[in-house]
Amino acid sequence: MAAAYPASTRTTSLRHRATSSVSLPLAVIAGLHPKRNRNRTLLLTLLAIVSLSVFFVCSRYPIPMSPAYLRWPLDSEPPAEDQLVLPVQPHPPETAPKKQKHYQKLAGGRPSITLTPEQELAAVSSFLASLPQNVIPLSVDPSLPIDPELVLDFDTRSPRAAEEVERVVEDVWSRNPVLLYGKLYSPPTREIKSILASLNLRPPPFTMDVDMRDDKEVLEPILFRLTAMPELPILLINGQPVGGLERIREMHASGELHALIKKAGAVIGGGRRRKHGK
Repeated sequence: MAAAYPASTRTTSLRHRATSSVSLPLAVIAGLHPKRNRNRTLLLTLLAIVSLSVFFVCSRYPIPMSPAYLRWPLDSEPPAEDQLVLPVQPHPPETAPKKQKHYQKLAGGRPSITLTPEQELAAVSSFLASLPQNVIPLSVDPSLPIDPELVLDFDTRSPRAAEEVERVVEDVWSRNPVLLYGKLYSPPTREIKSILASLNLRPPPFTMDVDMRDDKEVLEPILFRLTAMPELPILLINGQPVGGLERIREMHASGELHALIKKAGAVIGGGRRRKHGK
């Protein structure tokens, strides 16, 4: 007859079997992946070190997250609003001092070249005559000297900028010794065009109908300022205005206009087609 075991002994035996059945697989898994346990331990250690470091830095150098009057100590009265020292705000781009825009135009400490009225007239005329699509921006103030960078195709801050400007002056008046700024439907403009056409010039006179251009609002006052002429048409010979219609009529009748045009480099009668001999 089998001996009877107490109830407590049977309970302990069952608990030991359950524990053995759970711990045995864990031991086997731990034995199969020893590197995973080491990596996990290392990661936990690094996280602990980082957490301690962040706590130390934050406690040593607190970061203000609220206005000064909210951070004021609780055991004292907060300061009045007019006693707070607020940080100075920088100028926004649209209200920046004008000097800042001036210094932005400096390159290597060298400012942009300044044009005389004669040079400005030559630069504007060269710019307009070189390409039909060239226009003066409507944002330009015609009462002030124009920015050289708008009408010149070279670096206006270079050491040779003055020499380049002189080259532009020579080139534009040698290519266009006779230049007429006028209006398309203006009787004085038509009469001057007729006088010039009768001379058969070579190179032919360059004529521009200012009233038909998109930039007429700024171009007209620029021409008036640079030539001291009160109205269109404006006839330029070698870059110099020769006067109004009455003066041009007198010069044409006396031959003075012919002499002035020849001196500028244009050939009178050079544009006429000549018939060859036998």
